[in-house]
Amino acid sequence: MNRTLKAWLAVFFVLVIVFCANTFMQRTLRKIKADVTERQIYTLSEGTKNIIDKLNQPITLKLYYAEKAAMKGPDRIRFFNIYYDFVKSLLEEYESVSDGMIDLEVIDPRPYSEAETEAIEHGLKKFPITEEENFFFGLVVQTQFGVEKSIPFFSPDRQDFVEYDISYLIDTAITREKKKIGVISSLPVTGQDVSDYMARMMRMQGQQPEPSWTFINQLKEGNYEVENVGTDVNKVEDVDILMVIHPKDLPENTLFAIDQFAVTGGRTIICTDPHAFVDQPDREQQMSGQMPSQSSNLNELLAKWGVEMEEDKFAGDKSLAIDTNIGPSQRPAALIGYLGLKDECFNKDHPISSSLNDVRMLFPGSLKFSDKEGVNVEPLLSTTNRGNTWSVDNQFELMRPNPERLMQKFTPGDEPVDMACIITGELETNFPDGIDVEVETEEDGQDSPEAESQNSEDQDGKEEKTKTKHLNPSEQTSKECAVVVFSDVDFISDMVAYRDAFFGSKMEVADNASVLLNAIEHISGSSDLLSIRSRGTHKRPFTVVEQIEQKAEERTAEQEEKIKAEISGFEKELQEIIQNSKGDSEEVIGSSIMEKKKELELKIRKAKARLQDVKRERREEIEALGNKLRNINMLLAPGVILVIAVILWLMRATKRRNFVSNRRD
Repeated sequence: MNRTLKAWLAVFFVLVIVFCANTFMQRTLRKIKADVTERQIYTLSEGTKNIIDKLNQPITLKLYYAEKAAMKGPDRIRFFNIYYDFVKSLLEEYESVSDGMIDLEVIDPRPYSEAETEAIEHGLKKFPITEEENFFFGLVVQTQFGVEKSIPFFSPDRQDFVEYDISYLIDTAITREKKKIGVISSLPVTGQDVSDYMARMMRMQGQQPEPSWTFINQLKEGNYEVENVGTDVNKVEDVDILMVIHPKDLPENTLFAIDQFAVTGGRTIICTDPHAFVDQPDREQQMSGQMPSQSSNLNELLAKWGVEMEEDKFAGDKSLAIDTNIGPSQRPAALIGYLGLKDECFNKDHPISSSLNDVRMLFPGSLKFSDKEGVNVEPLLSTTNRGNTWSVDNQFELMRPNPERLMQKFTPGDEPVDMACIITGELETNFPDGIDVEVETEEDGQDSPEAESQNSEDQDGKEEKTKTKHLNPSEQTSKECAVVVFSDVDFISDMVAYRDAFFGSKMEVADNASVLLNAIEHISGSSDLLSIRSRGTHKRPFTVVEQIEQKAEERTAEQEEKIKAEISGFEKELQEIIQNSKGDSEEVIGSSIMEKKKELELKIRKAKARLQDVKRERREEIEALGNKLRNINMLLAPGVILVIAVILWLMRATKRRNFVSNRRD
């Protein structure tokens, strides 16, 4: 046998051995995996494993993905192939740890096939690619009892929450009863309550009924029922969780109802605000110049429970202020009222806030705590240690905020300002003697034993009867009350918490929705889902770069303030000259007043030019830092390889010399 034939046979047998080894490894060692990602994204969390362990019936997971259709689509569709591989790997992990309780089916719905018909029947979203091909990417969970739950479409903006969404789907599929959330709000949080007829009439007039907030829709799509309780009620009943959002000008009977719900152990979430931007006055109110208050608080209830929001004061922190573009022709500037909370702002010892990464709040208020017997108040969200409170002179300053002027009103402090907390323990009622309310009576004149007085009025010939009814506080109070308080309403509104995403959907911004969902799931007892959601968004800031940029800004901040003060003084002096100049315009021209005016205008231009130079120098310093870091990153790896090569060359040269020397000896 010649050498050439031997070589080809060797290559053939090597390929056979590799193929057999690969097949053996895939089949026998499939369960042996190593997740080397930093966030362990391919490893199921303990919360998911707990939910899977609770399965008392087999379930089927059907993953629909139009893989062949995606190859024919545009680039943004082909991108989903990578996303699909991630979701598929995660679902395979669900199947592998379920001990046979989960069966995974991966389906490619081809045109005119039964699989495509089933995908449409399950409510999965389809997106036409060609005349025949449709793109599907969704999940269906089926139980033995006929329960079906689905994720209509795996949107890219939910990639950080894929595990949560899948586990949530499984949990809701095996949980038969939905929890009910009641909403009390002076805002149309649950949408405009109109009949179908009125909705059609509004559309005919070119108007649209006010839709519910995206967060409310998100709750409805999950394992919750949401209903509007109203702002004029005597009692809150038949709800598991009560959400009080922007409680502005609530009547006494509604305050009594909230109080009684909370002190008897009803889980409550309260969102107040010193200035809710989402509560915009209508055009007539703006034109009249009489701006209604946009603030809300429940200090009349919360103060007795150890929490109080300071009147007309906002929480601020320069290091958290987000650059905001107020106008189309203005450059982004740090707005002291728009805060981006980061890692050190979250209470790491509480499950609601322990794993949050980024929460954005718009002009939040400041919460003050006081000791109350039997009550525990624990902060959840706060500023850094350099936070402080600040205020405005009037409400009109907030209609179109000026970032520079508002920043001048803020002075850094030396302790954090709290913006959210949870109250637990035995709460004391604010109405120990109860309240009296006016109620309507029926025409037959039957009186209740609780009636104290009765009035009769004759309006338009028809008699109406009312009576005063006394409402006593409940005698059955709870020692395990739970009330979560936020000093901001805007943070969960569509304008702050969400933005438009793919195919008309809404994308979560930061962890705003997560913190409120965490609160709901925590006080309702869903600790497993809470631990999964906390793995959501992950932020990896360039800490060193941010620190250097902040130091550069601090170095130039003093110069900027001096120049701005000069400009302000020049402008004020110029305004005084213009106001004091009297007489005919001919007398003004060529006079000393005109010369002084030109002189001040020249000083203002020079001062503004100096200010631009300072800002340009700061920007050049930051860009130089970026270039330096980029060069280091580019040269570091080749430099290390070169050093290793030189060391190896020196080692080999030394060995060669030693070997030659020994041979000579």
